[in-house]
Amino acid sequence: MDIRPLSPGYAVSPQIDPSDAAAIRDAGFTLVINNRPDYEIEPGQQDAVMRQAIEAAGLSYVSNPITSADGITEENVQAQRAAIEAAGSGRVLAYCASGNRSSIVWARAMAGTATPDALIAAAARHGYNLERFRALLSGA
Repeated sequence: MDIRPLSPGYAVSPQIDPSDAAAIRDAGFTLVINNRPDYEIEPGQQDAVMRQAIEAAGLSYVSNPITSADGITEENVQAQRAAIEAAGSGRVLAYCASGNRSSIVWARAMAGTATPDALIAAAARHGYNLERFRALLSGA
């Protein structure tokens, strides 16, 4: 498991495994967001299996599948924002194949709460290049 914090309350990760659920809880997370569609992952890591493992560990779980970095819809952004807000002061871990989609949808959901430079820099610390989304992050 490779947890990459983008903010004090939000981190991303490449694909997690059901066996990671207790470690995620023990790391202080309260919510896990799955940003992968079922068709691109192995059967043991599909949404229903992950939901069962995460919820069995006492964590909340949200499925918000995103097909590609360029395929993030406004509905995905709104769902991510709503999940983050519902977590309140709890820490959120979002995952996809590499963490890239989870970074982009987070930055878009946080647009207006931080500058585009700050959002882009937070993701860049972990190797995610969000520069091409600058206009979406600035509201332009």
